[in-house]
Amino acid sequence: MKTSIQHHTKTHIKNIVSRFSTPHFHSCTYQTKTHHSHDKTNFLHTGFQPNGSDSITFDVACNMFDEMSDLLTVGFATEIITSFSKQNRHEDTIYLFSRMLASMIRPNEFTFGTVLNSSTRLGNVVVGKQIHGCAIKTSLCCNVFVGSALVDLYVKLSSIEEAQKAFEDTEYPNVVSYTTLIGGYLKSERFEDALRVFNEMPERNVVSWNAMVGGCSKIGHNEEAVKFFIDMLREGFIPNESTFPCVISAASNIASLGFGRSFHACAIKFLGKLNDFVGNSLISFYAKCGSMKDSLLIFDKICKRNVVSWNAVICGHAHNGRGVEAISLFERMCSEGIKPNKVSLLGLLLACNHAGLVDEGFLYFNKARIESPDLLKAEHYACMVDLLARSGRFTEAQNFIHRMPFNPGIGFWKAILGGCQIHHNIELGELAAKNILALDPDDASSYVMLSNAHSAAGRWSDVARLRTEMKEKGMMRIPGSSWIEVKGKVHAFLKADESNNNNKNDETDALLRIFLVHSRGNESSAWLNDYCDFSAM
Repeated sequence: MKTSIQHHTKTHIKNIVSRFSTPHFHSCTYQTKTHHSHDKTNFLHTGFQPNGSDSITFDVACNMFDEMSDLLTVGFATEIITSFSKQNRHEDTIYLFSRMLASMIRPNEFTFGTVLNSSTRLGNVVVGKQIHGCAIKTSLCCNVFVGSALVDLYVKLSSIEEAQKAFEDTEYPNVVSYTTLIGGYLKSERFEDALRVFNEMPERNVVSWNAMVGGCSKIGHNEEAVKFFIDMLREGFIPNESTFPCVISAASNIASLGFGRSFHACAIKFLGKLNDFVGNSLISFYAKCGSMKDSLLIFDKICKRNVVSWNAVICGHAHNGRGVEAISLFERMCSEGIKPNKVSLLGLLLACNHAGLVDEGFLYFNKARIESPDLLKAEHYACMVDLLARSGRFTEAQNFIHRMPFNPGIGFWKAILGGCQIHHNIELGELAAKNILALDPDDASSYVMLSNAHSAAGRWSDVARLRTEMKEKGMMRIPGSSWIEVKGKVHAFLKADESNNNNKNDETDALLRIFLVHSRGNESSAWLNDYCDFSAM
């Protein structure tokens, strides 16, 4: 008889558990006191005050742990906890885990995986470490499911060293464990460690390759990102919708139009119809490569344009100095009911900046200050200072800085200094440089910009003084660089680079001499002799 009752009760529990995750189950708000009434054993000192929904479900769950723990198996208990996690009720998930422990129900690896994920989603590393301690006591921290969840917790909320330790404690780590650690290394800009772990992986999947492609692109290793994408294809992996935005972004960062077009073709081949993420990436890519015609073509083909699509095309016009077109697109976006965000406004102000549209820039800035003040951030103010300084309106720029609702940082004074360099305003330039060096004494670029301003004004003694100061302080000027794409290969050049590409530099110099010889016989090219000194070549 007793066995029959227990069987009936377990069946009833299972039915309740199945109800927890049904989408049509009605919800209502429960009071915080619910937790206090059940809080006989405060195992985890979390300080949580759950504010989820579905009070009846939560009350039943608590009563099940308190009054029916003898009938609950670890599988049922885990299913109850998981149901709350799936509803994104992560505080409730953690609390019920504490009730599970107080009821002397031993968690399994799936329980730990669920509650660790909830800790990560809540951004609470303290709770995560407490759960880690529980896993150690139950000898489950070496389990692959628990270990992977711990690596993810520490990558997102703590240090890469703790993530690495959790990975090393995991027995037989799987592709998820490896990929999570790789993402953590790349997030910390430790490319060599990420590459080492990637090469050690016993097996890889598309997510692993995406981690390398996307991670390299984010930390500026764009050539490596492109290489990983090509290797991915060579090894027979099919890229997905998450792969292409990353590799297209890498191609745009190195302005490789050839690579980008190839990736565009691959996206059409593998994905068919391009989604918003890939489409927006292509809009930005073609704009950065100077091909606004292709950028607009992609923009027009996107069926459901969102604010990101509009931002991409507006910023693309700004990048190419097309201020009037950017303003037209901004107005069109507003007329179509798309609400601009802070990126939209910044792209618009940059467009006005690059096109020298001072009055238009002020018009939109003041309009935002009145109608949408929450949109204005420090970068918008900096853009306005730069716009005024580049136009030589230094008095207005200084007054604008004094009226700002916060203290100007280095970027604001650098904007002033850049304008002074253009318009040879030495006195204000020295003031700007003084403010920059007061904030950052080791900023070499300020010395270089001020030296250029003195040089343009013919004040050679001041140039020599600044260069001497830089030398005494051990400051190094970052050499200028440029690159060009020829037949699908990107060739980079550094100023005064004598360590690499000597043969290419010799070929370039020889070609310039040929141009010079031919130009001397052409009166229309006399400007070469006036502005270019080839005597040292």
